[in-house]
Amino acid sequence: MLDINFIRENPKLVKENIKKKFQSERVKKVDELLEKDKKYRELLQKSEKLRAERNNITSEINLLKKQGEDISKTVKKAKEIPDKIKKIEDVQDKLKEEIRELLFDIPNMIHKSVPIGKDDKENIVREKIGEPKKLGFDVKSHVEIAEKLGVVDFDISAKTSGNGFYYLKGDLALLNMALVNFARDYMVKQGYEYVEPPLMIRENVLRGVYSHEEIEEMAYKIEDEDLFLIATSEHPLIGMFINKIIDKDELPIKITGFSSCFRKEIGSHGIDEKGLFRTHQFNKQEMVVICEPEDSYKFYDEMLGHSKAIFKKLGLPIRERECCSGDLADLKAKSADLEAWSPRKKEYFEITSCTNMEAAQARRLNIKVTDGKVKWHAHTLNNTVIATSRAMVAILENFQQRDGSVKIPKVLQSYMGGKERIEVKKKIN
Repeated sequence: MLDINFIRENPKLVKENIKKKFQSERVKKVDELLEKDKKYRELLQKSEKLRAERNNITSEINLLKKQGEDISKTVKKAKEIPDKIKKIEDVQDKLKEEIRELLFDIPNMIHKSVPIGKDDKENIVREKIGEPKKLGFDVKSHVEIAEKLGVVDFDISAKTSGNGFYYLKGDLALLNMALVNFARDYMVKQGYEYVEPPLMIRENVLRGVYSHEEIEEMAYKIEDEDLFLIATSEHPLIGMFINKIIDKDELPIKITGFSSCFRKEIGSHGIDEKGLFRTHQFNKQEMVVICEPEDSYKFYDEMLGHSKAIFKKLGLPIRERECCSGDLADLKAKSADLEAWSPRKKEYFEITSCTNMEAAQARRLNIKVTDGKVKWHAHTLNNTVIATSRAMVAILENFQQRDGSVKIPKVLQSYMGGKERIEVKKKIN
């Protein structure tokens, strides 16, 4: 969310920013916002004048009383003022809510370094790490590999829960936890505080991180309660600081959290009928930073670097792909995805996403910093440490062997009791 003062002073700049995001149909919202803002301020002046008039009349009544004069007409006039103020305030309250909704609907200013492009097809590859291996045999999909190894069951989960769910079994379930523990330990060593957040949050927090459309498309609502299942641990992690004023000396705040995540995924992507890539429920380790405005791009680079280091340690071929202007969600000032190589599809797929929202998210959630005299909005950033389901897709496909087994990345072997491979479980007679 942008500062209303910034929009008042820079309407042209805000409109140009919207056009850079290829959303020209939303330009009119800026004019609509400014028109409502003008009316709101005019009404504010009227109500302030009425209050001043009421104070003057009160003084006049006191004076007339002392002089022994008739005060009935003046008293009648004074009694009419509160009703006038109430009517104005009712309109003001309505305008205030409409202005807030419009502010939510005007996208954040993109960083000057963001490439201009219409959609994700115009995102730019910034770096490649690791070379895809030539496997030299018939490459299988992660679904086929996992089912043949007997370490996943999509059919039973479809019966118990529907599409978009899965049972992890045996070594794949252990691999999932190995990824969680490895990612947690790595981030703690980097100085991030480990937090396990609630799996449900209130709507006022969710509205600080999601638009109305995103809530409708993504969030599971708990019936008859002001609670939603979380779509990522980022939301409750940043929600810890809603309406807080943080002392400047406490910054930066660096936290990492693990949680199960839940998404309806009603939008254009949809849900995998069978597989681990896009599901209703998955596990994710997240990192969040709250910092001073001048430090946010230093931390953006740091956070992106942590993700690269993790997947490099896993031995997976990845690339960094920066999001162009048209692919940035409303709150994002700058963002990049890391993508892993799929030998089955012979293309890269998204595994993590790093975002700097500058002050937009903090403004929505009212997260401020103070030096004891002045207050200002913090900058907030988030990045996926690891989404284990997507990491497992990459491991199953890239480390598959001719005999159908899957090599376990070396950095995970100690988390799996020294096990080096996932193999078909032998039956004991």
